[in-house]
Amino acid sequence: MTLLVLMGSGETAPAMVRVHREVLQRTPVGPLIMLDTPFGFQDNADDLTARTQTYFRDSIGADVGVASWRRSDQPVGEQEATLAQIASAQWIFAGPGSPTYALSQWANTAIPGSMLDLIRRGGTLVLGSAAAVTAGTLALPVYEIYKVGTEPFWATGLDVLGAMTGIAAAVIPHYDNAEGGTYDTRFCYLGERRLVRLEAELPEEAAVLGVDEHTAVIIDGNTKLVEVTGIGALTVRRAGKSQIFASGTTMSISELADIVRGEMSGQLTGPGPATQDEIGWLSPDAQGQPSLDADVSRHRVDFDAALAASDVDRCVAAVLALESAIHDWSADTLQSDAADRGRRELRAMVVRLGELARVGARDPRELVGPFVDGLLELRARARSAKDFATSDVVRDRLAAAGVEVRDTPEGVTWDLT
Repeated sequence: MTLLVLMGSGETAPAMVRVHREVLQRTPVGPLIMLDTPFGFQDNADDLTARTQTYFRDSIGADVGVASWRRSDQPVGEQEATLAQIASAQWIFAGPGSPTYALSQWANTAIPGSMLDLIRRGGTLVLGSAAAVTAGTLALPVYEIYKVGTEPFWATGLDVLGAMTGIAAAVIPHYDNAEGGTYDTRFCYLGERRLVRLEAELPEEAAVLGVDEHTAVIIDGNTKLVEVTGIGALTVRRAGKSQIFASGTTMSISELADIVRGEMSGQLTGPGPATQDEIGWLSPDAQGQPSLDADVSRHRVDFDAALAASDVDRCVAAVLALESAIHDWSADTLQSDAADRGRRELRAMVVRLGELARVGARDPRELVGPFVDGLLELRARARSAKDFATSDVVRDRLAAAGVEVRDTPEGVTWDLT
């Protein structure tokens, strides 16, 4: 197979496990390699590399080697060793970090050509989030615009997508991002105002390809098909107008090219195009998008309900489920403080479970019931024998111990006061 896979985010998250497994099943047997360039400038690059390898080994069942290209000025011997690794690979992955940093280290080197060689020889190229930005004709400098405040501009992309399909586009991951709440962080944190400005600078034949979070677009060079998979959608936006293709949609590469150029044609399979109003711009949790924060909230609700019902088994199940979620998300290279929040919640749940153990979770009626029933039987015998003094002593002693005895027409009842 010849595959180009563009992922909108979550490329090392539990939500994308199924997608990775399906892609690898369609990939020829051979070395699997990750490129560490997009985050190569970060001090924790070694940790991110190790976490990525752990994710693929533990969650996907794939042993992934590392082709290190953190700087383009590294010694020639190291460069050639990395290029040799890439030349032998059947699957290459690059993911989070800075799009413009990756471009600056790949431009005018053999890396872009090596990526295309991989596709031409039938391999698989997987580009997620930051690396996906580099795939288009133009690339979004998200760090410079969103973090630094630079006026919106396009950088020159690697155009791997164009070389494979002839499609001129700017690939924008995190397209449906909603982290900002009331602040518009859609379109990879650009928001509508800045996207409109950039859109006006696109060449006539180009459009924006927006890939939602936890979503993948699989482009198959052999079958000439484009598949949308994962949780979200693929959006083709041109001159402010959008066609949205939900997960499960399949179209030909030529159909996608026509849509990009503004010429809708051909029959699509699967859910097909949706309007922007139908998709809506909801928060990630409202759209069911996975995140560790969402898992923490869900397990906290389960725990609270179980604790209120004094259901120890359900409390334990919620604690264990949260611990598993923290572990499952530990390999995700998306950097946030969600894991710290999850661990704080986990510790709080353990403390609250300990408090429940201190006071006891069982219904106290179950514990004292046999003793109360025995004393009431003794009281009944005393009353039958007209030994009312003994009967009153039993009743008074039970009352002193917090057991209220009632004589009713239907018989004797009792309750804890």
